[in-house]
Amino acid sequence: MGASAGGVETLRRVVGGLPADLPATVCIVLHIAPGSPSALAQILQRSSRMSCRAAGDGDPLEPGQILVAPPDRHLVVEDLHVCLSVGPRENGHRPAIDALFRSAAAQRDRKVIGVVLSGTRDDGSAGLAAIKAHGGRTVVQDPEEALYPGMPRSALASVEVDAVVPSERVAEVVIAMVNGDSLPPGSRPPRNPGGDDSLHIAAWPNDDAPVTTICPECGGVLSERHEAGVVQWECRVGHRYSPESLLNAQAGDVEAAMWAAVRALEDRRLMLERMARQFHAQEQSISARSMQRRASEAARQAHAVREALAGAPTSLGEIGDAQETERDRLDDREEGLAS
Repeated sequence: MGASAGGVETLRRVVGGLPADLPATVCIVLHIAPGSPSALAQILQRSSRMSCRAAGDGDPLEPGQILVAPPDRHLVVEDLHVCLSVGPRENGHRPAIDALFRSAAAQRDRKVIGVVLSGTRDDGSAGLAAIKAHGGRTVVQDPEEALYPGMPRSALASVEVDAVVPSERVAEVVIAMVNGDSLPPGSRPPRNPGGDDSLHIAAWPNDDAPVTTICPECGGVLSERHEAGVVQWECRVGHRYSPESLLNAQAGDVEAAMWAAVRALEDRRLMLERMARQFHAQEQSISARSMQRRASEAARQAHAVREALAGAPTSLGEIGDAQETERDRLDDREEGLAS
């Protein structure tokens, strides 16, 4: 299961509906800041009849267990165990949902069920496509009910999933899939579930000339790749980006570059004005006027860049607010556990 913003309460509802003797292991990834101590396992244990704990490196996949990825570690499946990895971030996250889903699909094929819950952007979409391609089952929280519908919408736009249900029915669907039963009525996905504003990744053609760009994290070359019908970008080190995550990271780089341009232009204006004053003091009026004209031009250019920054549409603030909201909710939960 994978979740991001809005995921704590959603996960509590989901695990609360799972029986103690579920013949499966539940692995959970929730996006959280790397340096933050996480009480997610304890929070979920209070709602769950299954045994729930933070995953440890080498923990076996045992029925009736919930394993939660710790901060700053990928949770991946190897054979009949889980491993904790400090590998490259994917979509800017470690742990990343795609890393868990992709490794589980490669190791367990048709025995995997992938669940995407509330969250922003599109982590989990490529991993869910890998699970589907290996014959596994896929479940997505209904975007209309999710507190943050970005991840569910992206998953639905990328994968022909098996079930789309509200969070309170996810456990019911998972139980049916684990036991090999028919899906409950009303759990089939609607037509065009992704909505008009989704990134329809799976429909992107892969016969065009491949696009290369720079990795926002390490500066290496990102190469476009298609896996299970979903496009991603990966650098030689191993940083991976899905489309929305890459655009978001690039937006940060662009904004940083534009502010650097403002700073350079302001520095140039100050230097030119100082030189103009010096030439004026030396009664070199022609040189003084030339320096002042250049200073005024630098000021106009800096103002133009500032205006562009002020009017540029960006999702950085929206995503940051979502992550801070989730951090505040975890803080509140942890304070409640400590009291």
